[in-house]
Amino acid sequence: MNGASREALAAARERLDALTDNTSVDAAQLADELAAVTALLDREVSLRRVLTDPAQPGEAKAELVGRLLGGQVGGNTVDLVSGLVRSRWSQPRDLVDSLEELANVADLTAAQRADRLDSVEDELFRFGRIISSNTELRAALTDRGATPSAKVELLHRLLGGRADVTTERLVTRLVTAPRGRSLEAGLESLSKLAADRQNRVVAVVTSAVPLSDTQKRRLGAALAKLYGRTMHLNLDVDPDVVGGIRVQVGDEVINGSLADRLEDAARRMAS
Repeated sequence: MNGASREALAAARERLDALTDNTSVDAAQLADELAAVTALLDREVSLRRVLTDPAQPGEAKAELVGRLLGGQVGGNTVDLVSGLVRSRWSQPRDLVDSLEELANVADLTAAQRADRLDSVEDELFRFGRIISSNTELRAALTDRGATPSAKVELLHRLLGGRADVTTERLVTRLVTAPRGRSLEAGLESLSKLAADRQNRVVAVVTSAVPLSDTQKRRLGAALAKLYGRTMHLNLDVDPDVVGGIRVQVGDEVINGSLADRLEDAARRMAS
């Protein structure tokens, strides 16, 4: 997402944050309604083109949103979508991607209010690891011939009562409406959104043996100084990992022993 679309999404995120700062707003309901609008505009190509047409006045597009959605969703959702269509977009699909992101952020906000965001973030990572290692499960959840209700039922058997309700909601939406993404990419995106809610960066740490608490603290502190942000460590164990440890932060991958990496991080910080 570039240019005008990035600016439009940033403004919408600010409006969403301001709205959900009010504890009387039901963030989970807002998420459901934004997801429903996402599904509508994902289906209706001509409608999203009209709503992102730069030749049309913003107020006219907002009025159209009011007529379409009024009575179908709450006033807060109508206001958010109206603000989105008043903005300029680099391409029509960016509007739908932004609506989907806002829906996910609203759900994560509900978890954050309940002090459960850490659990949701960890569960998303663990579920991603399960998907990567279980080809049969991945095939079942990505099977285009399977009905959405069958996938929902499977997910509920897997996650119901075992994972946070927000985790189940987010994963269910992703599986039933992947919108052209792989399941792994969608889960990674959700994990990043969860980390962003707490103003921190995710580091995926794969080690040959489990790290001690001291090692985790040292690694987290070194990475935080190196990247200038609080780090959330997603930990995994793989006896075959080269060099004893592998750390991935975004697209950057650091390989080597834990001691070597920490020393290198210290040298880079001192330079």
